[in-house]
Amino acid sequence: MIKKIVVHLWTLRHQFSRYFIIGVSAVILDIGTLYLLKEYLQIPPVWAVVINQAVLLNYVFWLNKHWSFRGSGVTHQQAVRFGILAGLNYAFSVGWMWLGNHQLQFNYLLVRLANIILSVGWNFLLYKYWVYRPSVSLSAPAATSYVGVNKIAAD
Repeated sequence: MIKKIVVHLWTLRHQFSRYFIIGVSAVILDIGTLYLLKEYLQIPPVWAVVINQAVLLNYVFWLNKHWSFRGSGVTHQQAVRFGILAGLNYAFSVGWMWLGNHQLQFNYLLVRLANIILSVGWNFLLYKYWVYRPSVSLSAPAATSYVGVNKIAAD
């Protein structure tokens, strides 16, 4: 069982590498914009996270859809799934910043970095198997069966 999981994960290494590259670039943009918003615009860290996530969510969605996961499914359905996951991640990020920086007084950049590190694993799996998975059409098997019945009837 463990060997089968390891072999499966090994087959995903190239896809994970692309996901990881996008993630690293997103972290750089995330930390950079967070720093700029906090230090230069004097926006509190919690609100800076609120603002920078809007830009980063679009960046991550489109690059992962087209490069990492080559999502060929319906963009609208994938965007809705991504939005749900992003909403949960967003709430977790804001809550994490509130707890780590506001309540526990840890450095806001370290709090954000810890949040990103925690979310990498669960996001890869959810992107791969839920967000960007192709939609299964309920009519496709029926259409195939129908064609098969016509072919048999014609013979």
